[in-house]
Amino acid sequence: MAFEFHLPDIGEGVVEGEIVSWKVKEGDIIKLDQPIVEIMTDKATVEIPSPRAGRVAKINYAAGQICPVGKVLIVIDEAGGNGKVDVHAAPAGVDAPQLMIAAQMPAPTGAVKPAPRGAIEVIDATPRTGGRVLATPATRRIAHQLGVDLGNVAPTGKRGRVTTEDVRGAASGTIAHGPAPVLDEPAMRTPARAPITIARGGEEERVPLRGLRKKIAENMQRASQTIAQFTYVEEIDMTELVAVRERAKNRAAERGVKLTYLPFIVKAVVSGLKKWPALNAALDESTQEIVRKKYYHVGIAAQGPQGLSVSVLRDADRRSIFELAKEIERLGEAVRTGTATRDELTGSTFTISSLGKLGGVMATPIVNFPEVGIVGVHKIEERPAVRNGQIVARWLMNLSISLDHRLVDGWDGAMFLQDVKSLLEDPTTMFMEMV
Repeated sequence: MAFEFHLPDIGEGVVEGEIVSWKVKEGDIIKLDQPIVEIMTDKATVEIPSPRAGRVAKINYAAGQICPVGKVLIVIDEAGGNGKVDVHAAPAGVDAPQLMIAAQMPAPTGAVKPAPRGAIEVIDATPRTGGRVLATPATRRIAHQLGVDLGNVAPTGKRGRVTTEDVRGAASGTIAHGPAPVLDEPAMRTPARAPITIARGGEEERVPLRGLRKKIAENMQRASQTIAQFTYVEEIDMTELVAVRERAKNRAAERGVKLTYLPFIVKAVVSGLKKWPALNAALDESTQEIVRKKYYHVGIAAQGPQGLSVSVLRDADRRSIFELAKEIERLGEAVRTGTATRDELTGSTFTISSLGKLGGVMATPIVNFPEVGIVGVHKIEERPAVRNGQIVARWLMNLSISLDHRLVDGWDGAMFLQDVKSLLEDPTTMFMEMV
């Protein structure tokens, strides 16, 4: 008996996944829960296990291709295996936060939404002749509240996506109802402008844009097209903090902790965010609400083997300096080895970008959308400075902050960085601020 395995919704709002690599080939005999494919979504690569035992009858998408949610990813001939599994039960050993998939609907007619611990329910399951409506969960929720049939709304979003504005316009009558044009999958991925073709001009190497590099390109383009970004820079005198870290290094080493300057910077940033909540926020475009978050999940942007990744220090305000140092090291190792989970790479509320010793003099990092701010950490070096009319050697560093001017005024951004500066320049006050 042939079992068609459809790609479910691996995360809220995900409509497709890119095949990174197959771990099986057609004709292979596979076991239940055996890893069969790696799929890239957002900035995380997830490994999907087989929901059936049997023989691989057909693989529908090759490495580098895009598989839309709901499409048949692989066909498994169960007659060629030695076991079966209830399609409504979670496969053993699969952790929902790692994969968010534990069951497979046999014939989905709409988007699938993972519920806690892998249970799956079908949402917006109205069949649509010749294709499906592309819309985010927030847009679908607004359509339900306003009583708008998404199938009768003409999409204006990229790749044929119905936007919240389309729904509101249809509800108010400012946009005429009518059957929305149905696009096939290649058309959905066609950009609004004509693609640029680079002519060959000599010896060159062509590398497919796929995987993490492709996701980075998409996220950076989306951020630059959405955010009204500005940058502010301040010089920080790190001399006192350099001395504090030097004294604390041995104690940290006794606990198996490598102590860098980053945990101190995280603490100072979190303290500043508590005073300036407009920076620990995001814009909910579907409801036109500014969401000011009372939790502090700090993203750490750093270079990994496949490109830039943002690992997340959850509840950074509740951790000690040593705890932060240990978690930063753990997450960094997970990024370097490619073992970081989706949960470890998503959900940040504010980001710090650091290149360590290669930090340079000054940079303007791009805001990690949909956040509203990102701090750039630059190299610390001994330079001459004037103190009390005398030229003395001090350990100096520049901090830059890029902000979304739609939500944050220049005054707020500058005052935030001034507060961070005061804590880093006087570590005693930083420790007094800790809870």
